[in-house]
Amino acid sequence: MAKSPQDPKTIFPEIIDDYKGLLGDDLISIILYGSATGQDYRPGKSDINFMMVLSEEGIDRLDRVYEMVSKWRRRKVATPLFLTELYVESSLDVFPIEYLSFQRNHILVYGKDILADLSFDSECVRLQCEREIKGKLLLLRESFLETAGKGRALKGLMAQSLQAFVAIFEALLYLKDKEIPLVKSEAVRLTCETFDLDSRLFEKVLDIKEEKIKPKGPEMNTLFQAYLREVRRLSRTVDTLGG
Repeated sequence: MAKSPQDPKTIFPEIIDDYKGLLGDDLISIILYGSATGQDYRPGKSDINFMMVLSEEGIDRLDRVYEMVSKWRRRKVATPLFLTELYVESSLDVFPIEYLSFQRNHILVYGKDILADLSFDSECVRLQCEREIKGKLLLLRESFLETAGKGRALKGLMAQSLQAFVAIFEALLYLKDKEIPLVKSEAVRLTCETFDLDSRLFEKVLDIKEEKIKPKGPEMNTLFQAYLREVRRLSRTVDTLGG
């Protein structure tokens, strides 16, 4: 079975050759994004995510990459995002959080860096933050009840939700004109300081996600309810930022 590379950069030459050979001039860019770009990368645990930017004509012929995607999935590379420059430009008002995250955590592997010069409307960022936080709060409550208080299920729920909240935290720091740390734990800590959240709670949830600590069932239940309360506080705070 193929192992994840210790350093994602080692696969760049081969992945360029593969996709450039297959797509030719329809390939505009290959961009690595997410945790694999920095200090948060954990071989075997972190996803390796690529963005493939294609021409408008090339995006309509994705059936060419069936086998290539399968090949790299066997080598622990996630199915890439396939998109066009026009799609990105027309989506900044809808998905500013995602593109802020892409812009901050990316490495240009091949071609044109379409992310470097993106700019964002602050109110679009704030509105998506509000929508995401309030939507996730409802889902967390529903999922909490579905777990029936089982520790393993609560752990998975917190770990999954925190990954999404990290991107939201970075967007909130952007709204406050804060320099956003590259390390996930530092970004969480700065967000808690900036928005008066319980830093120790979120850091503990991050430690659980990274399996540094393993609380038992009753403690996990108490922790999750505290987590819900902090998310509710944050949803109220975002209301005060504008809109």
